[in-house]
Amino acid sequence: MKRRSPCYQNKGGHIQTDFSGTCLEAQMVFKWQLANKYWAPHVKKKLPFDSKVIEDVYTKEIVKSKFAIRKIMLLEFSQYLENYLWMNYSPEVSSKAYLMSICCMVNEKFRENVPAWETFKKKPEHFPFFFKCILEASLVENDNEYSLHEQTVLLLFLDHCFNSLEVDLIRGQVQQLISLPMWMALQPKRLEQELKKTPKLRKFWNLIKKNDEKMDEEKRMRAYQERRFLSQLIQKFISVLKSIPASGPISMDKVHYCERFIELMLDLEALLPTRRWFNTVLDDSHLVVHCYLSSLAKREKEGHLFCQLLDMLKFYTGFEINDQTGNALTENEMTTIHYDRITSLQRTAFAHFPELYDFALSNVAAVDTRDSLVKLFGPLNSNTLHQVASHLCLLPPLPAGEDSTYDKDFLLELLVSRHERRISQIQQLNQMPLYPTEKIIWDENIVPTEYYSGEGCLALPKLNLQFLTLHDYLLRNFNLFRLESTYEIRQDIEDSVSRMKPWLSEYGGVVFGGWARMAQPIVSFTVVEVAKPNIGENWPMRVRADVTVNLNVRDSIKDEWEGLRKHDVCFLITVRPTQPYGTKFDRRRPFVEQTGLMYVRGCEIQGMLDEKGRVIEEGPEPKPRLKGDCRTYRVFLDPNQYQQDMTNTIQNGAEDVYETFNIIMRRKPKENNFKAVLETIRNLMNTDCVVPDWLHDIILGYGDPSSAHYSKMPNQIATLDFNDTFLSIDHLKASFPGYHIKVTVDNPLLQIPPFRITFPIKGGKGKKRKEEDENGEKPEEAKTLIVEPHVIPNRGPYPYNQPKR
Repeated sequence: MKRRSPCYQNKGGHIQTDFSGTCLEAQMVFKWQLANKYWAPHVKKKLPFDSKVIEDVYTKEIVKSKFAIRKIMLLEFSQYLENYLWMNYSPEVSSKAYLMSICCMVNEKFRENVPAWETFKKKPEHFPFFFKCILEASLVENDNEYSLHEQTVLLLFLDHCFNSLEVDLIRGQVQQLISLPMWMALQPKRLEQELKKTPKLRKFWNLIKKNDEKMDEEKRMRAYQERRFLSQLIQKFISVLKSIPASGPISMDKVHYCERFIELMLDLEALLPTRRWFNTVLDDSHLVVHCYLSSLAKREKEGHLFCQLLDMLKFYTGFEINDQTGNALTENEMTTIHYDRITSLQRTAFAHFPELYDFALSNVAAVDTRDSLVKLFGPLNSNTLHQVASHLCLLPPLPAGEDSTYDKDFLLELLVSRHERRISQIQQLNQMPLYPTEKIIWDENIVPTEYYSGEGCLALPKLNLQFLTLHDYLLRNFNLFRLESTYEIRQDIEDSVSRMKPWLSEYGGVVFGGWARMAQPIVSFTVVEVAKPNIGENWPMRVRADVTVNLNVRDSIKDEWEGLRKHDVCFLITVRPTQPYGTKFDRRRPFVEQTGLMYVRGCEIQGMLDEKGRVIEEGPEPKPRLKGDCRTYRVFLDPNQYQQDMTNTIQNGAEDVYETFNIIMRRKPKENNFKAVLETIRNLMNTDCVVPDWLHDIILGYGDPSSAHYSKMPNQIATLDFNDTFLSIDHLKASFPGYHIKVTVDNPLLQIPPFRITFPIKGGKGKKRKEEDENGEKPEEAKTLIVEPHVIPNRGPYPYNQPKR
């Protein structure tokens, strides 16, 4: 196993490779002395195993330091897990400190991108017992037994397990938690409803019940706990979530636990093997509704990352895929599912609730919006809403004469969120701006800084080994590439704006005390065209603006600005500094606060305007030389972003962003092609992308990768026309070493390109004989290429197609 060099992180999270500092040196000396006594691989005479060592290390080093990452890193680097923890693990010595120490080491290996499961593969006999102990510890509700921080560590370990299904040892344990029997946690009416949808499942369900009857009491109890583990974990999370107050002081351990839990749910939903049965259990628990109504989601600062993760979870719970078959659902199929749900609600209202007759007799398009549903169901009391939900198998029946124990807000949100009109994923993608704004650029939850250590949770999609559908594969790449580009854009903006030194002038305006090669102050900015939307769209077809700058700079820099070409991307920036003239820029403090940066919007150059206000078109002739230093550029703004900004201005009274820009920034052309790449991916997702059957499952991470080899294809193409690929027959022979070349023309003068080559067909059927190979072919036939010189049709003979004289 490849090891890393010793390193630690300072308060900023930055990795340092020196061990200066008395405190750190003392820690290192202590740990290396301990390692040399008990588990260092290079020491021949080591002390015998002592479980008290593990207790002391966990209590004094890990818990006392509040799981400090540098202490765990040093323990992992000393091969604590490989040479001491797992080597000596057994059920007899298993304890809380032992379990937590192993989990901390595994989590650290994943943080450092080091293979984590190799140690367990070498000694797998005790892993089932260890995994069972982890499951039991994860469900402990007494904080005195396992603190919330420790339970968060366990959640992270479970998340790594669910994301490691390719490891046989892990898959054997995890499959027991996410298989069909986990539906025993569903409500009886909901279970019956799901079995009716897929009749084939009832046969399997009856078989599971028969097998359970044959089990003894101990095995049945163990199976019961495994099948209900995830549903019990969800209920435990909901109790932790409800314990967070709406205001006042808050325990950050609870916040981190909730964030890690949503990350775990998200990873379970984003993989087809785990999603297949779990998605129904998650839907039956109404977890998403509980989360959106929670106090944490309403806390702007502490709940920001939680809400971002929750939005991703909501997206994947309603992903356009059939959970049972794994097939992607079309827009028509998703619309049919929506209509089935709301017509079922209408039938229930018509049959049992006379006060909802108007809703039951209305057309779907008139009542399936959120506002309509809230208006119709809002006046109902909690008991009536509970009864409606129970008729739809969403909640257990309400006992006669008793009041509902659920809040009215929860019952209303449950019905509305389930039946409101959905926006398709393609529509959401088409309405998404391609340029990043200031809200995304400096949001470290989705665009981490260079000092990110890997400790916290990020609201980012993961590139796993498997994907749900081709749309899911493209969408994750789209989002990650967009955010990766945003990281580079942030660095360029911080560099350029800090060089310009924006200060607050005496009159309350902005004065620039410096200059930047890649940025210029804007003299004037005017939106000159807002084209009408295309049919079926609610954003403008095109938005154009004129940006005027004063290029009173050196000739070389002026030529660079005048050399901006069509489709080059620039950024329009608004700064309102609060620092007085002459204040020095401190890179250790937050950039946005110092510069007063307010807005960032992207634009695409159409061209520079001449003296008559016309766009100077690109061509072979030299560009006209313009007088003076003022230059005006016609730019395309992002129509989606413009629509969002104008809607925010009109409805919420927000400031008009497009009247505030005072800096334009350009980037190096070689590093600035992100918009074209994003447009290409988006256009690809808007087309009916047809992927061959033999390649589709391999792209998504399923099936046998070797099945795409040409020798296993059912429709192999024997003859290929290579046109003018080969210069001569000697060139062809040199390109296929080890093959026997058989030319159909005996005359050497006619053995000239272009060539048509016939390859031997692989995978022949029939009885094997000694002189045949494994594919049923004779050895000489398997290595023979038939070459036919020919003339390409409709193109006439090549000049070298005639024999030389």
